[in-house]
Amino acid sequence: MIGINTGKKITDGELLTLVTDSLKGRSPKKVLILPPDYTRMYSGAGKLTAMYYGLLKDTAQIDIMPALGTHVPMTEAEWKAFFGEDVPFEKMIVHNWRRDVVKIGEVPAEFVSDVSEGLVSKSIDVEVNRILLDKSYDLIISIGQVVPHEVVGMANYSKNIFVGCGGSSMINSSHMLGAFYGMERMMGRDKTPVRRVFDYAHEHFLTGLPLMFVQTVTTNVGDETVFHGVFISEGRDAFESAVALAGQKNMIHLDRPIKHAVVYLDPREFKSTWLGNKAIYRTRMAIADGGELTILAPAVARFGEDDENDKLIRKYGYCGRDRVLELVKTEQDINDNLSVAAHLIHGSSDGRFHITYCTRELTRSEVEGACFGYLPYDEAAKKYDVTALHDGYNTVNGEEIFYISNPALGLWTVDKK
Repeated sequence: MIGINTGKKITDGELLTLVTDSLKGRSPKKVLILPPDYTRMYSGAGKLTAMYYGLLKDTAQIDIMPALGTHVPMTEAEWKAFFGEDVPFEKMIVHNWRRDVVKIGEVPAEFVSDVSEGLVSKSIDVEVNRILLDKSYDLIISIGQVVPHEVVGMANYSKNIFVGCGGSSMINSSHMLGAFYGMERMMGRDKTPVRRVFDYAHEHFLTGLPLMFVQTVTTNVGDETVFHGVFISEGRDAFESAVALAGQKNMIHLDRPIKHAVVYLDPREFKSTWLGNKAIYRTRMAIADGGELTILAPAVARFGEDDENDKLIRKYGYCGRDRVLELVKTEQDINDNLSVAAHLIHGSSDGRFHITYCTRELTRSEVEGACFGYLPYDEAAKKYDVTALHDGYNTVNGEEIFYISNPALGLWTVDKK
């Protein structure tokens, strides 16, 4: 493994040196780069992808397939904003999680049952985009950010392959496994049941691929992404180093529960509740029982990232864990789409605190139909002026609120006394 761990700000020059060093001894002729998409704009992966492209473009064929998972493909404007002007939009390969995958193996039911303490006892198909199996690629570079995550505990590493470039079976099964096991038991941790499933799949079915993992740990200051650590290797050690640093940089420990949290969803990044609900599950361990969560969502215009998921969310709403588990037993459409079922669980407070979505694009009836409270965005924005707020505690009209400018980069918890 090679890497930089300053804990402070890493310069572009240091990044370029590290990227260059990671290619020493390699002379690839055909390269596949797997960065995240625009919804991970603060991962720093766009800058690193551009560096790899600049170093390799004259000697190798390069393809770039964003690890979309279930997200919508990047637009040309998003591509340029993320990767810069020097990475051609024409290099993009769009991953389709429903149609472009092939099965390469299976995680046995006995193993799944063992790691989930008996909560799930079905085998899980391991599917990846067929392009990863193209033997003409002599280097596959997976780039992504390690940060607390609601499904797997800590994002990235082989999740970038099995979910970001994976198929419906793994996506549905891993999301539901995490939801059954419980977010609070997993977020911010490494060896969760879902991660152990990914590790099993990696060890048994990916060993023949020329994979190199580039793992980042970042925070942001305004629009600037600040790199604190970058770790590169072909194995798990880079991920583990990033997990340790992300635990210091991306987990925010509070000394008392939050009575009222106000979370802003950057319109460039958050256009659906599928993504915007990070405001809920990244804060839920810090919000007091009976508390309030106000989500300022100026660009959120839909619920799901694709039409089928959007319809299911509108049909059932974020109705709470117990109700969703009953629906999985009785309703075939939600049983066939377990990632949506898991998402509905993740996006509910289970009655512990009240959630208000403040939108421009979604109507009151749409928001309330999804089991949230509603306030027009412009009305909320007058009360909570994001240009005047700072991350942490603020006083607005005599009320103490806790403001979060970007829920994607943190996990907020209350230390037990």
